[in-house]
Amino acid sequence: MSTQADLTDAEFAELDELLAETPEPLQALDAVMLDGYLCGVIVQPVLLESAAWLPHVFDMEGQPLPDDVDATWLQRTTTLILRRHAFLNRAMAEDGWFDPLVLEFDDEHPREPMPEGEADPLEGLSEVSQSLMPWVAGFQHAAICFPDLSEMPDDAVMSALARLYRHLPAETDEEREVVATLDREHPLKALDEGIEDLVVTVADLYDLTSDQRYKVETVRRDAPKVGRNDPCPCGSGKKFKQCHGAA
Repeated sequence: MSTQADLTDAEFAELDELLAETPEPLQALDAVMLDGYLCGVIVQPVLLESAAWLPHVFDMEGQPLPDDVDATWLQRTTTLILRRHAFLNRAMAEDGWFDPLVLEFDDEHPREPMPEGEADPLEGLSEVSQSLMPWVAGFQHAAICFPDLSEMPDDAVMSALARLYRHLPAETDEEREVVATLDREHPLKALDEGIEDLVVTVADLYDLTSDQRYKVETVRRDAPKVGRNDPCPCGSGKKFKQCHGAA
C-alpha cells in the first residue's frame, strides 16, 4: 500500500489561503494553528474520527459549514488537511519526529503591526515563544475541544503540557511561576532549540497516550473490528497484523 506524501510548501500556502476563504461568520484556523491543532488531536488518549475534529478547523466554536458551501473548495481543503494529519500521525508513529509549521520572524519577514487599539497577544513573550505561540495555541485549541488529554491523571502528561504552554501568554500567577521555572531550568535561547523541544514534547505525549488510545478505541467504539490485513488505524501505512495488531 502506498502512503501519501506530506504537503509541499506550495500546498501549505494553498491551504492557508483556502482556510482564509472559509465563509463568515465562521472563524477558521490558519495553517500554522491547524498544524498544532492536528498534533493536539493525534496525541489524545482516544482515537478521534475526522468527523469529530474537522468542524473545529473551520470554526473555533465548531459551528457547521453552511449547506450551500462551495463543494470544490471544501473537497480540496479537506483533502489537504487530511493529508497533513495522516503524515503527522505516521511520522510520530514511525520516527518520533516531525517538522512543525511555525512562524519565523526576522528582518526579511517582520511581524505585522497590530491594528491601533488592539492588544498584542505576543506582548511579554520571548522571541522564541513569539514564533511558537500560534502553533501551540492550535494545540491548546485541540486540548480544549477534546479534554481527555488534559484530564489524564498523569504527572508526565501535565509536565509535557506545561513545556508546551510556556509559549502562551501567562494569565495567572501560577502560570507565570511555571514559565519562570522552565525558563530558569530549561532555557530556550534560539528558535531551533524551541522547535526541537516542542517536537520532543509532542512525541513524548504521543508515547504517553499510545497504549490508552488504542485500548480505549477497542472498548468504547462500536465500529467494526480492524481486519488483520487491513491498514492499521494508527496511520503508519502498515497492515494491522504487522503494527498494533501484533501486540
